[in-house]
Amino acid sequence: MNKREFLAAALAAGLPATATAARAAAGPVLLTVSGAIGAGNRGALDPALDQLMKKQGVAFGRAHTFDHAALARMPARTIRPTLEYDGRPHALRGPLLTDVLAAAGVARPARVVLRAIDGYAPAVAAADLEAMGFIVAIELDGRPLPLGGLGPLWAVHDADRIPGLASKPLSERFALCPWGLYHIEVMAK
Repeated sequence: MNKREFLAAALAAGLPATATAARAAAGPVLLTVSGAIGAGNRGALDPALDQLMKKQGVAFGRAHTFDHAALARMPARTIRPTLEYDGRPHALRGPLLTDVLAAAGVARPARVVLRAIDGYAPAVAAADLEAMGFIVAIELDGRPLPLGGLGPLWAVHDADRIPGLASKPLSERFALCPWGLYHIEVMAK
């Protein structure tokens, strides 16, 4: 059975298309995951059209992309860290970063680079992603994170509830948390 026949049979059997093939983002792409991923849902970086990634030294042969709707469909978690910008707790909501990686077909990463639109790109060990409970926040206090603010995506953890970070000054708690997240590079080693 070829791929086309398999997909047709799966759809006829009532399986959703996402169960049989990675679906490309229908809306504007907000997040691109590349590196040690599964099959992906887009091809290689286009140096003519992917200007921001090109200027920041990103390169890939395939990637998995997510639009807002795809991220919003994933199971979400709400965290309430005290933010360094105003010293107040805020509700941040979004899928676990590890769930986003799993949706991109990532099996066992060693570390990831979380790249923001301003070029900030901290590397985070995979064990820390899970231990710190990183989310890809899409909402702040019940509203979408705006571009030009802290969004539209923010890789963030609840520093108030992480013993090694809670005792630090606010300005030192979020060094691994880029706001304006747009790209995740997954490294197997």
